[in-house]
Amino acid sequence: MNENTKTHESADPRILIEKYSSAVYRIAYSYTGNKHDAEDIMQEVFLRYLGKLRSFSSPEHEKAWFLRVAVNCSKSFHNSAWRRKIIPIEDCGELADSNEQNDCELPVFEAVMSLPPKQRLCVHLYYYEDLSIKQISETSGMPESTVKSHLFRARAALEQKLRGDYHVK
Repeated sequence: MNENTKTHESADPRILIEKYSSAVYRIAYSYTGNKHDAEDIMQEVFLRYLGKLRSFSSPEHEKAWFLRVAVNCSKSFHNSAWRRKIIPIEDCGELADSNEQNDCELPVFEAVMSLPPKQRLCVHLYYYEDLSIKQISETSGMPESTVKSHLFRARAALEQKLRGDYHVK
């Protein structure tokens, strides 16, 4: 069997869950902006994996599968009837959990979270998951040109929002 036809031996499911849980959680959180909903989505992703254990052709394929399923589950959650019927806690006058990020990262985090969902996803996958534009395109199902546009617009919006905090010229 040559190297190109070898299948990547997937690790113990517990190891894979530990390996990808933070990436899956961050994608879900970038979609929902809510810790509890992100945890629900993360659980759904790993239930799908455990429900039908998969064999991956490479570590890259393994990572791409988890990220793609996280994006799909996040989209499904965002479009679900349950999601459309709830009212954000901020609208009820209560404070959101502010312990999510370190204080020095809070302005950047808030600026990223204020972006439209598709821009937020592209920023997250590009900067936090170190995916290329092509990989983001494959993971999100968006054309590469759309990914580039979302990144360009997100950078411009972030520069505008963070100008005072970080003295951007």
